[in-house]
Amino acid sequence: MNTNFFNQIAQLDFTGNLQLTITKGTENNLIVTVLLNNEQCGDSAKNLIPPLTFNATPQEFDEGFFEQITAPIKTISGVMVDMEAFMKQMEIVKLQSEAEKQKAEKAKKEKEAKDKKYKDGMAKADELEKEGKFREAWIKVPDIAEFPEKADEIRKRKTSLSDKFATPSLFGAMEEPTEEPPQAEEVTADCPIDETEQY
Repeated sequence: MNTNFFNQIAQLDFTGNLQLTITKGTENNLIVTVLLNNEQCGDSAKNLIPPLTFNATPQEFDEGFFEQITAPIKTISGVMVDMEAFMKQMEIVKLQSEAEKQKAEKAKKEKEAKDKKYKDGMAKADELEKEGKFREAWIKVPDIAEFPEKADEIRKRKTSLSDKFATPSLFGAMEEPTEEPPQAEEVTADCPIDETEQY
C-alpha cells in the first residue's frame, strides 16, 4: 500500500510540532484531533487556541483531510509566530522603557541635587548678609554659568549685595584723594620757603 500521507504533511506550511491524535469513534468513524504547538512562542495565550477536531469515515479523511487542515494550520502557525515576534518586541519595549525610566530618575535626582545646591548657596548668602558680611555673601551666591536658568535672579542678588559692600569702599576711595592734596600743598608751601632762603 503506497500513500503520500507524509509528503502531504511535509507540504503543510507550519512552524512547531504538529500533533495528530486518532481515535476510533462510533459507526466505523474516526475522530482526528490536530494540534499545533510552537514551543518557541513564549505567549501563554497560545494555549487558548483549540485543536482542530474532525469526525468522519476513513474514506472521507482520505479524500479531504489535507484540504480541511491546510488553511487552519497555516493560520494557527502564523498566529503563533506573530505572537512570539510580538512578545520579543514587547520585551525590547519593556527594556527601553526601563532604560528611559532610569534615565528620567537620574535626571530627576541630578535636578534635585542641583536645586539643593542652588538653595543652599542662596541660604548661605542670606545668612552672611544678615551678619553684615556682604562680600562673603556675594561670593556664596551661585554662579550664573552653573545655573543659567536662574541668571536674572542671580544677577539681581549679586547686584544687591555688591551695592551694599561697594558703597563704603567708594566713599573710602573718595576720602583718600582728599587727604593727598593737603600733602601736596605742604610740599608747595615748603618750596617758597626754600626760595626765600636763597634770596
